[in-house]
Amino acid sequence: MARYVLRRLIAIPFLVLGIVTIAFFITSITKGDPLTALVSEQQMGNPEVVAAAKQRWGLDRSLPERYLIYVGNLLSGDLGTSFITKRNVGVDIMSRLPATLELVIAAMIVGTTLGIVLGVLAAYFRNSPVDHGARLFALFGSSLPVFWSGLGLLFIFSVKLGWLPGPGRIDARLELPPNITGFLTIDSLFAGNIKTFADALWHLLLPSFVLGWTVAGTISRLVRANMLDVMNREFVLTARAKGAGEFSVVVHHALRNTMVPTLTMIGYSFAYLITGAVLTETIFAWPGMGSYAVEAARALDFPAIIGVTIVGGLAFLVTNLVTDIAYVVANPRVRLG
Repeated sequence: MARYVLRRLIAIPFLVLGIVTIAFFITSITKGDPLTALVSEQQMGNPEVVAAAKQRWGLDRSLPERYLIYVGNLLSGDLGTSFITKRNVGVDIMSRLPATLELVIAAMIVGTTLGIVLGVLAAYFRNSPVDHGARLFALFGSSLPVFWSGLGLLFIFSVKLGWLPGPGRIDARLELPPNITGFLTIDSLFAGNIKTFADALWHLLLPSFVLGWTVAGTISRLVRANMLDVMNREFVLTARAKGAGEFSVVVHHALRNTMVPTLTMIGYSFAYLITGAVLTETIFAWPGMGSYAVEAARALDFPAIIGVTIVGGLAFLVTNLVTDIAYVVANPRVRLG
């Protein structure tokens, strides 16, 4: 196990370099002109201003030269300067990442819990109303566009019924807690402010459900299919014959043997949502990585685009490693090689 993890950790920097290389050259060959984000429309006709902007941002250099400079800066932890905010991209990302992680973690908790529970119930009560209801819920979660379900649920529960708050992470009238982790729920607990904690949790409820619904739909169908295959296996029948309780048979014997493919889906979903929660963050005015990526793409902010790509690639690499290790925990018969 230790050797396997060490090999994977050694490979990560080379994989990141590949991601950086592809992202850098793809953004560089696009038809869009990054000068539109640096120079106003009135100044575009002034050759001196354009030349100064190109020199300031290194756009007057050749593509290979710019690439080598970028990689060299990246090795020292410099992700470049954003064309829009004029700040270091790493600083921008670190200020936005906690909001996205808080949303994604909450969505994964909601989606994974719902998906596993509904999948087990659907398989155990096969072809019953419970099964049909769980499958219908999964179908809606997997097929409905996030912008439609997000806007629809926001309109029903916030505008019409008034049960849940509107967009944003916290009520504008409340004072933000000291920034320790960037997670409003955790920071408010550290500050001992229960009112702020409750409000942050209340604002987190609807967007995390919208985002987690897509995950729940996929996981529940996967768990149901695997549970149906496992429930008739010999070891399950043997456990029942030995007098094991039904809960123990379903959870400890059947469900545990379906967790390897489920862990794969959970790991992939978590990594995807870090940079894939664009629509959800936009609908709920959530100041995270998704909205930052949208703003960067609109303005052709190449350093920010590449920075978001690097974070997304790292998320997939690290999550895949953690998922492989979780395989062994879920099923000791799995051997990593």
